[in-house]
Amino acid sequence: MNHVKEAPEVLDHDHPTRNPPWGTVTVLEEGPRYRINRLVIKPGRHMSAQMHYHRSEHWVVVSGTAKVVCNGEEKLLRQKESTYVPMNTPHRVENPGVIDLVMIEVQNGEYLGDDDIVRFDEPASNPD
Repeated sequence: MNHVKEAPEVLDHDHPTRNPPWGTVTVLEEGPRYRINRLVIKPGRHMSAQMHYHRSEHWVVVSGTAKVVCNGEEKLLRQKESTYVPMNTPHRVENPGVIDLVMIEVQNGEYLGDDDIVRFDEPASNPD
């Protein structure tokens, strides 16, 4: 008798991808209370400064360098490093490097809709 369960097929080639001015966001998997995204941020670009009332985020750098500002604290993350962004915490990530920054983002929370993004004012040179 075989008691090994087959793993669900998680990755395929039909992931929804958005193309904001700073790079790409590809939804890899989504379920109740979580979403896993692949983020690519182009060199010299950044996501808008923002926060969320209903979700936290965990970012893992796959390649490149991330300059993360979380609740006013700045740190550099390199390949294989990660950071946690709690709910209700202002945060921003940019790519200070010369190659694409690739990160995996895990969102967790009661609500994951895009209307839970509170954006903060920034210079108009790199809109999100």
